[in-house]
Amino acid sequence: MATSALRIYAGPVARRHLEQNGLAPQDVGVIPAAAGGPKGLILGPLDRFLFGEWLTRSTQPVHLVGASIGAWRMATACLDDAVAAFERLEHDYIRQHYELPPGQKRPSARQVSETFARNLELFYGGRVGEVLGHPRYRLHILTSRGRHVLRREHGLFTPLGYLGAFASNVAQRRALGAWLERVVFSTTPHALPFATRDFRTRALPLTEQNFMPALQASCSIPFVLQAVHDIPGAPPGAYWDGGITDYHLHLDYASCPQPGPGAGLVLYPHFQKQVVPGWLDKALKWRHGSSSFLDTTVVLAPDPEWVRRLPNGKLPDRTDFTRYGPDLAARVQAWSAASAAARQLADEWAAWLERPDLRRVEAL
Repeated sequence: MATSALRIYAGPVARRHLEQNGLAPQDVGVIPAAAGGPKGLILGPLDRFLFGEWLTRSTQPVHLVGASIGAWRMATACLDDAVAAFERLEHDYIRQHYELPPGQKRPSARQVSETFARNLELFYGGRVGEVLGHPRYRLHILTSRGRHVLRREHGLFTPLGYLGAFASNVAQRRALGAWLERVVFSTTPHALPFATRDFRTRALPLTEQNFMPALQASCSIPFVLQAVHDIPGAPPGAYWDGGITDYHLHLDYASCPQPGPGAGLVLYPHFQKQVVPGWLDKALKWRHGSSSFLDTTVVLAPDPEWVRRLPNGKLPDRTDFTRYGPDLAARVQAWSAASAAARQLADEWAAWLERPDLRRVEAL
């Protein structure tokens, strides 16, 4: 018997809606997209199905919320011919490669940042207007802005600042706000799809002038890429990966009902059940559970048993850069195989939508 690929999880409000109504495209008000680097490749087929087929059957506005690779995915969803754009994103991401000078084991943060900036320009150059002007989708790109000792990137102060941020975060997530603030670059900054009482937050307009630096900042993992400084239209300072403050976008959606005739549910294609609040919470297992923030959320995630059948028995991740080293062809083969296998996720979700089976819906 073939192994089922898809697991479906729902918060209590979302569960009641599924029991009474199933799920129609017009019921969705928000789609989040997590940070997580190459893990996001496993969601490519779901992205293409949702944005290329399913959501096209409805007309309501949908908020797209992304951090890091999730921001890149959600910005891609706003392009004309989203399916072709997602295919290009997958192709380009799988084949990313950095030539190393003799004796250098890994690319420098400067080299990665410069290469990434060129790739963003090649991908979105001349098309930012499509993203910002999409008739239905409201894009929200999350970044993390350094405060105090982290306000500028520095060889000594930045590591010390992140050490302080880690210690503060262990004591209390809200205390992380003394070091970093959540900055959302949004096409609707005055109408975010989540409440912001949980963490120090600033919402700013996403424009033609700041789209590229904001998106690059959202993907700028500390010490892997350089921070992006002084983004146009934003307070001065160093901006890093949005996943630091909001790794899996465990945001307060439930306190911010979405306008319109639909149910305003949150549909969350994710690469695991757990919606971890911040990047610094990865090791803090007690913060990995659900909360009332996610009461209106439906999470779609791969079954762990199915994941163990993928190349190397896991999702693609950043450790593969070390695992395969300079053997680009081997990494491309492994990541391509995982992405191809993920078509099963989209097929199973499409089948469930046609014939909803509540026995497959688990508590989030």
